[in-house]
Amino acid sequence: MSIAPKALRKLRIIAIPLTRPTLKTLPNAPASRILTYYQFQITSPPKPPGESSDAEGYRSRWLPEGGIGKWITTKAADTWAGFGNAQGGWKLKVYQGGERLVDRLEFEELALKGIDPSLGPSITRPDMSSKLKQDVQQSETKACYFIMIPLVYPPSINSGPVTLNELRALIAYRTPRHKKGFYLWMVLAPFTAPFMIIPIIPNLPFFFCAWRSWSHYKAYRSSQYLQTLLDTGAIVPEPSEMLEAVYRDFSPAKSLTTSAESREPEKHDTAPKPEPAQQHEVLLTRDAVPAILSLFGLKPSAGADLLRAVEQARVRVLSGRGVL
Repeated sequence: MSIAPKALRKLRIIAIPLTRPTLKTLPNAPASRILTYYQFQITSPPKPPGESSDAEGYRSRWLPEGGIGKWITTKAADTWAGFGNAQGGWKLKVYQGGERLVDRLEFEELALKGIDPSLGPSITRPDMSSKLKQDVQQSETKACYFIMIPLVYPPSINSGPVTLNELRALIAYRTPRHKKGFYLWMVLAPFTAPFMIIPIIPNLPFFFCAWRSWSHYKAYRSSQYLQTLLDTGAIVPEPSEMLEAVYRDFSPAKSLTTSAESREPEKHDTAPKPEPAQQHEVLLTRDAVPAILSLFGLKPSAGADLLRAVEQARVRVLSGRGVL
């Protein structure tokens, strides 16, 4: 049983499988994993004002609330929203082009960069001695808890151990990818300096390189944090029958079966059609998004990310790109 306070028990990770490989694959075909969207809810509740240390209280007098990083992020988001509210002109065109670029970003990166490790819970290792755990928990500077973060999943799609292994595989793949992307875009940014001579319009190539570098950096740090949670055993699979019901109600196979039953069989189309060597099936439709938002009480912004993930999964299956 977790010894975390009640406020920390609301932490969870929702695993929403989007595709899975079919059983009809070649014997020598490489193993292919399930494509999953993860909704991370691992932000600790803010400390009461009375629990802040003197040093934290002194810094809060001159630092913006939430830190400089959060202030910069909020400022950039407000500026970008202002571009979207512009009545025509280059600002609106830049905003529309930028939104199309965001839609093309891999949804795994967008999910990871939404995690703020500085706001996540501090944990103690399960193998710590009882005395060390007690000393850490009674520390006046930083309270740590041995917590359990549920990894919610539909039991008909995956088992608990497989769900946990899928998350491990995702982190192992994304960590070096985002580390490389962070350094690549950071190196490219100085080469955009000549665009500063263009009057009126800001140096959009530089801002794009800086944004991509920052995005990769956040995803890289988040993947490191998740790896720490996995290594300490803080993430525990938990089946959800309510999420299971969503898959029963909004499965594409169900709608295809209903459509096929309503059609009359064609007499001349009797030749068997060749099947692809490796094939994936989509598990959810876009209609499932409102049901998932309502089930877990998610924000509308999470719905936009989930819709983007469902669409990208469909495109990957049709294009044969695979799941990574």
